[in-house]
Amino acid sequence: MEHFGFPTEAILIFLTAIGLSIYLDLFAHKNVKEISVADAAKWSIFWVALALSFYGYLWLRFSKEWADLYLAGYALEKSLSVDNLMVFMAIFASFGIRSGLQHRILYWGIIGALVFRAIFVLVGTSLFMASPWVGFAFAALVAWSAVQMLKAGGGEEEIEDYSDHWSVRLTGRLMPIYTRLHFDRFFVKHRELLVNGDGDDVKDSVTRKGLVYATPAFLCLAAIETSDLAFSFDSVPAVIAVTQEPLLVYAAMIFAILGLRSLYFVLAALTRYLVHLEKAVIALLFFIAAKMVVQSWNHAIGDTGIHISPSASLLIVLGTLAIGVIASFLFPEKKEPA
Repeated sequence: MEHFGFPTEAILIFLTAIGLSIYLDLFAHKNVKEISVADAAKWSIFWVALALSFYGYLWLRFSKEWADLYLAGYALEKSLSVDNLMVFMAIFASFGIRSGLQHRILYWGIIGALVFRAIFVLVGTSLFMASPWVGFAFAALVAWSAVQMLKAGGGEEEIEDYSDHWSVRLTGRLMPIYTRLHFDRFFVKHRELLVNGDGDDVKDSVTRKGLVYATPAFLCLAAIETSDLAFSFDSVPAVIAVTQEPLLVYAAMIFAILGLRSLYFVLAALTRYLVHLEKAVIALLFFIAAKMVVQSWNHAIGDTGIHISPSASLLIVLGTLAIGVIASFLFPEKKEPA
């Protein structure tokens, strides 16, 4: 199969779809204070439909093989993102952030993810294309992620207090912090605080005096952004294992990430039901690691005779996720007696 490259038409359609969708999403939720599950579900359906529309475009305009590689990467990134959302729930709980402000924080968090994912995808695909031996390192990273998830699922874990996250401590060293939420603001000026309270109130609510203070909303955003960066070290190699084409990798990841904000509010209501989905994701990561080892072995050492087609990869990814979802409803988690 030849390289997909960077077709100008595909890039323009991708960027136009993303730009218009972000604008519509921001405009639709401009004055929304609380996000309902029904509204989040409608937007989740919209984002999935948009991703599938791009799949249809790739199939009709180029080939089914390229389209299948994109869709497999999209499904894998979407499933891996479920763990991100669980962490986001813990972060919001640590800072006491309500759902309306959660939506705004997730919006800016996703904007940051768009930028950092682009950097990671370019670096990762460049390294992979530079030497087939890099694939073995990527496979080890993906397998390590699967092992860590397997260990984490083995027992009850204490929920981490993200208000003491290293990104929060770093922010506190770089600038003073106002320890209370100030509407939906990330930063607040000292003179603005004096308008609504006396000097003693301000003094008791700041870590040190300054001209501008970071609020808990910005500290929450910093924790979410740095946590997403850590997750990208797992997800980027995993998606690259499916396809090494930079544009397809980035498109798959971005279409998956853009729907996370709406999916978060849906999963917040459904997470207790999808109890076996994480097991399916772990199985997928082991499969992806093995696939990358075989692929790198074929290029760096010698042909093993094992070649997994894009269609086969897509069926394995979608089939494994479907089994995880179906198993969650057929074999729900038994409730412990109080």
